[in-house]
Amino acid sequence: MATPGKSLLLISEVFPPRRGGSGRWFWELYRRLDDVDVTVVAGPSADSLDFDASSSLHIDRLASNPTSWGVVNHRSAVWHIAAARQVRRLIASRRPVAIHCGKVLPEGLVALLARALSGLPIWCFAHGEEFTLAETSRELSFLTRVVLRRIAMVVANSQNTRALLVERWGVPEERVVVLTPGVDTDRFVPEPDPVIRERLGWTGRRVLLTVGALQKRKGQDMLIRALPAILRRCPDVLYAIAGEGWERPHLEALAAELSVSEAVRFMGTPDEAELLRLYQQCDVFALPNRQVGWDFEGFGIVLLEAQACARPVVTGTSGGTLETIIPNETGVAVSCEEPGPVAAACVALLEDEERRAVMGARGRAWVLERFDWAVLARAATAMFLERSVR
Repeated sequence: MATPGKSLLLISEVFPPRRGGSGRWFWELYRRLDDVDVTVVAGPSADSLDFDASSSLHIDRLASNPTSWGVVNHRSAVWHIAAARQVRRLIASRRPVAIHCGKVLPEGLVALLARALSGLPIWCFAHGEEFTLAETSRELSFLTRVVLRRIAMVVANSQNTRALLVERWGVPEERVVVLTPGVDTDRFVPEPDPVIRERLGWTGRRVLLTVGALQKRKGQDMLIRALPAILRRCPDVLYAIAGEGWERPHLEALAAELSVSEAVRFMGTPDEAELLRLYQQCDVFALPNRQVGWDFEGFGIVLLEAQACARPVVTGTSGGTLETIIPNETGVAVSCEEPGPVAAACVALLEDEERRAVMGARGRAWVLERFDWAVLARAATAMFLERSVR
């Protein structure tokens, strides 16, 4: 039975065990809310039965994923109606004080359709890139504005996203709050281990690591372009790429074209235990992100995870990634539109072991202070309940 005044309903298309940064954010945050009963309406996912059964949250799965975020398409319209009916039933049985949505579209639109006459306040999370995507479509732009005008609050993942909402979408400042993703600092810890490095095949190599889907905004291609210059100064360097995506054939071809294939290793999609080992054993973590068309990095959880493991980071300057580091103290931020600055930043760190150690220690302290889930969950609990209880 939900506790009166302390029950929330979250709608999130992306939610574990399905992979995705936003879903992981919601899972880590909502399960830590203090004395709050949370019901999640989540998108379908392989192996969800075992995950849901062991979860401390009440999880209700949607039957399918939407075919699009719009409603002009008949199949998508039917999906929105079915999802809204499911949410409406849960509103009646779980009695939440507010509906929280993983994105403005499609979750926010589903919430508007579902709440009917209940008058429940709706909160929507904002990640950044979905709004530049909406600007490319009249339908998505219209629907986004419809939702933004009717919801109570928008939770931006960064100050960069907050500015986008206020300045380009006209959301009143008082209806936008900032709550960043975080990191589990009890799990992501420093633990260099020569035995594990040997097993990974990294012995005798200085390793650059990127974790993320293989897509242009992440910048794996730019770091590969930077490798010839890096290798001239640091011939033992290995660039490890963790993740999969549609860019892999292009990245493999690019490495071959530049004759750096021997210095590039595709690690596939690691499980959680392997991912932790990659962070812990690399020498420098790099996310050379840039904006590509409408697509950009809204925040960059991987940068927090790397810093929690006391790894210095190199990042681009687009989107919200600058908010994850203290420039020149926990990491280095450079424009990643060209390979030159990326190469220079990586070489400077790879050649200075003492600087890497100092930056890594400062990065660990930085995420403990600002981005630990316990810290963020306390702030979120107060924010959600204070503004939702009527």
